[in-house]
Amino acid sequence: MMKYPKEYLEEIKSRLKVSTVVSKYLPIKKRGKEFVGLSPFKNEKTPSFTINDEKGFYHCFSTGEHGNIFDFLMKTQNLKFGEAVRSLANLAGLQPYRFTKQDEQREKEWNIYTEIYSDYIENQKKNVIPNYKNKIVLNYLKKRNLNIEIAKEFNIGYVPFESSSFVRMKNNFDENNLKDSGLFYLDERKNEYIDRFRGRLIFPIYSLTGKPIAIGGRIIEDNKKLAKYVNSPETSFFKKGNNLYNLNKARKVSNKISEVYLVEGYMDVISLYNNQIFNCVANLGTALTSKQILLLGQFFSEIIICFDGDDSGYKAALRAAENSIKFLQPEKQITFLFLPDGEDPDSFVKKKGKEYFFKYSDDNKIQIHKFIYNHYLNNSKKTPTELAMMEKKLIILGNSILDSVVKKYVLGFFIDQLSDLLPSKINYNSKNFKRRNIKSLEITKKIFKQTQKFSPIEIKEFSLIYIILNNLDFFYHRLDLLDNLSFFSQENKILFQLINQSLKNGDYDSLDIDKKLLDNINRFATVKHIVKSNDENHSKISEIFNDIKKDLKTHDLELRIQELESKFAEDFNQNTFDEIRRLKKEQNIN
Repeated sequence: MMKYPKEYLEEIKSRLKVSTVVSKYLPIKKRGKEFVGLSPFKNEKTPSFTINDEKGFYHCFSTGEHGNIFDFLMKTQNLKFGEAVRSLANLAGLQPYRFTKQDEQREKEWNIYTEIYSDYIENQKKNVIPNYKNKIVLNYLKKRNLNIEIAKEFNIGYVPFESSSFVRMKNNFDENNLKDSGLFYLDERKNEYIDRFRGRLIFPIYSLTGKPIAIGGRIIEDNKKLAKYVNSPETSFFKKGNNLYNLNKARKVSNKISEVYLVEGYMDVISLYNNQIFNCVANLGTALTSKQILLLGQFFSEIIICFDGDDSGYKAALRAAENSIKFLQPEKQITFLFLPDGEDPDSFVKKKGKEYFFKYSDDNKIQIHKFIYNHYLNNSKKTPTELAMMEKKLIILGNSILDSVVKKYVLGFFIDQLSDLLPSKINYNSKNFKRRNIKSLEITKKIFKQTQKFSPIEIKEFSLIYIILNNLDFFYHRLDLLDNLSFFSQENKILFQLINQSLKNGDYDSLDIDKKLLDNINRFATVKHIVKSNDENHSKISEIFNDIKKDLKTHDLELRIQELESKFAEDFNQNTFDEIRRLKKEQNIN
């Protein structure tokens, strides 16, 4: 039997909380540090099933069943181990492990890679241990208010200028592997490999499972010819945009703390951590990426972006806001914290301490959509052209949000704020400006408000009815397609019943449909252009129709499950629980 690499399984477990996995199959609710629910292994009225995310297991007190996320899927969903691994890897956002020669070779190379980094880090750590040779290092740590204990906690090391690590490590590792690690570069003049981090304090970067994958280095002597910070180059095992400094530690407190501070630098993280603020991470010298946002979202419900209080920090925050607003979800928040001028998290927490930092954060953090709006307002001269550009930019950013409910409210906020800028409320001399700006904004508001009269489900219902009305002859011969249709708008439900009955009677040539309702269907059915372009293609029409029908069915199941889960949270009734399980199974099939 082929075995999955231990590192691959650990990566899955590190990315998924037990409660996240279990909640997809069972209703559970928070109780203290744990989650509880009715046992999936026997019928019961009093919940005995507990989940401990911190320790990474579930335990059923009524049956003695105990295990991790793999065990849970195997025992409750009747899956084999390999099937459970594939299912959870997909949920964790990892590529499936296929046991090919390439996979095995990559796993072998990964182990060598981490061994090289472990060896390098362990040797450079010795240069931070107090002794007469390293006064420059100790003085720097003292200047930054860092003691040896915190240096050990983060495995901080120092690489002397005269370092000969490459020569030493050639005794234990293949030369090509050392070159590929990114720790060294070729000095063509001397034709020898030089330590990339010589003369620098080094900050090891770890994977979620705690394996070293890269290094950040900071120069500690005044040398304007050298960059202040240097990071490991990207390798096949390290992508800056996929990782975050200190997430391997911060994720362990996510069971107790719902928010995380995202800061700019290694020293910011270490200083916050040194002041007992453990929920902090840093990006790795690049603009914030979608993968980093999604990765943080797996562990925390609020990301507080706290970059330096200077111009470059503000610009980085704006880029982060525009890149990440699309990932807003009802249960997830992204906020921004701007420190006083000239301060960064490192300096601020040293001066003010932990409690003041938290209070300042609570009083001053701003939600992402408000930050974006304030930025464009404050940087606009409020001329006709600039206001029009501002309106267009905000609508584009609002429309980029993937969650339709959040999108609706953010767009609503932008439009309400833009309404206050109408020329009737501002003293402008130009009459032409008033007319143009009002027209532009009013059209945007009108379209937005018209579509907001209808929920996304009503829009889907319009599309379904539109397809039927434009293919009556086809549906007359395929009445089976109209079976088991779910409608949620009473008006649309009544209209569908009328159409369905007329088709069954063969009397559909003169349907009497309310003109206003028909106008809404023709105007807001999102499929009309696709349907028109496939006018004679009945198989394509059937495919589109069935896709929408399936969406409506899924929505119906979600509503019924939500209703039953609310009921179950109150009474823990076994019949309710069984019905939830049945509907969830049907939901997975659908």
